[in-house]
Amino acid sequence: MSADAGKDALAEALRLQREAAGLGFDWRQLDELWDKLDEEVAELKEAATQGRIRTQEELGDVLFMAVNLARHLGVDAEAALAGTNAKFARRFEYVCAALEQLPPIGDPRRLDAMEARWLEAKRREK
Repeated sequence: MSADAGKDALAEALRLQREAAGLGFDWRQLDELWDKLDEEVAELKEAATQGRIRTQEELGDVLFMAVNLARHLGVDAEAALAGTNAKFARRFEYVCAALEQLPPIGDPRRLDAMEARWLEAKRREK
């Protein structure tokens, strides 16, 4: 799936939710959304052991709920994800700047060393 298709899916989720809300089919309180998100995450965890098709469906439900939550919080889900992508890219670039000093791929210490660099990058941003 292209990045544009993902963006279109976020926009379509928001459009569907706004349409439903305009007709009165919407959550009454923010706490209800948190509970529903927790329920969807639990279903995704269960589905992850049951095959790719069910996992994809349940992940879609989690993403749909995340867009719904963003709408209720007054946050642009597309902008939020774009910001997180940029943050990940910055931090991972910092991790990659020290690849030569890391244990080789396959060495169990490599992930720990990469995580230490990641946390250092995170601290540097504050």
